[in-house]
Amino acid sequence: MSSNSSHQELLDSRPQGLDLGPTGRGGDRLFSGLARGSGVAVIALVVFVAAFLLWLAVPALKDNQASFLFSRIWQPGLTPPKFGIVDLLWTTVLASAFALLLAVPVALGVALFLTHYAPARLARPITYVVDLLAAVPSIIFGLWGITELAPKLAPVGNFLSRHNLGIPFLKPGIPDTGTVFVAGVVLAIMILPIIAAFTREVFAQTPAENREAALALGATKWEMIRLTVLPYGRSGMVSAAMLGLGRALGETIAIMIILSTPSPGAPFSASLFAGGETFASKIANNAAEFDSPSKTGAYIAAGLVLFVLTFAVNALARLVLLHTGRKHS
Repeated sequence: MSSNSSHQELLDSRPQGLDLGPTGRGGDRLFSGLARGSGVAVIALVVFVAAFLLWLAVPALKDNQASFLFSRIWQPGLTPPKFGIVDLLWTTVLASAFALLLAVPVALGVALFLTHYAPARLARPITYVVDLLAAVPSIIFGLWGITELAPKLAPVGNFLSRHNLGIPFLKPGIPDTGTVFVAGVVLAIMILPIIAAFTREVFAQTPAENREAALALGATKWEMIRLTVLPYGRSGMVSAAMLGLGRALGETIAIMIILSTPSPGAPFSASLFAGGETFASKIANNAAEFDSPSKTGAYIAAGLVLFVLTFAVNALARLVLLHTGRKHS
């Protein structure tokens, strides 16, 4: 009897509006179903895009008479077609990696300054300005890069190419105004707000107990950041960098405006101070050639490689995060 009375008192003491009955469980099931459906829909969309690219690329790849991965020839209009992507792959990876190399240290510095050094009244407006960089259209970056930035970076490029210390990436390239060097700097500015925003949020979530414990043990501010903030935000930093890299790999309009297209038959140059084309700019520049299945299939095959490359970058990021998590667990 006392047990029944206690149970009734517990039910009567529930907060008003809290439903533990079948209706509440039905709501949980509905929410769970919607969440699972959203996840399945995203996976299905990715699979559909991959299948679409593969379906249209395979016939052109079968007819291709050149090495797709190692040839520099790009003549999909021939019968049979001949096309290879080695130049596109190299330019895409080089420009994106150079942009990431420039953007990540600056983004980390901005995130640390805004979260641990700048006073609140100064950090707030700087945060708004940095975030606004992400809202600038790509075409604006491209126009600014080729008209204003490229002439000002030309002396820097000439100096680095003359004092290259034998580094292949810094050797003088074919004289061009729109070089991979300029494109990489513009890409770095474009991905900077993305990396800084994500890293800033991760740094701000560092437990106060960890920071206060480090300071209480006599650590300086930099030692506190090195021992608590950076290890806590390591996974977030890697994720932000990979997100920025994905943005750089797929950038189209700005790169199409900036990069000088090499003339047919021009010698290949692996230098930052040469022109070239990325996957995205190549496809955008030649969209008018999509007038036959073989030509269209060649460009779609190039897009498929970019699709796979982006997936490989994200998979590598997940492996790094998994290794980091095991190492520090």
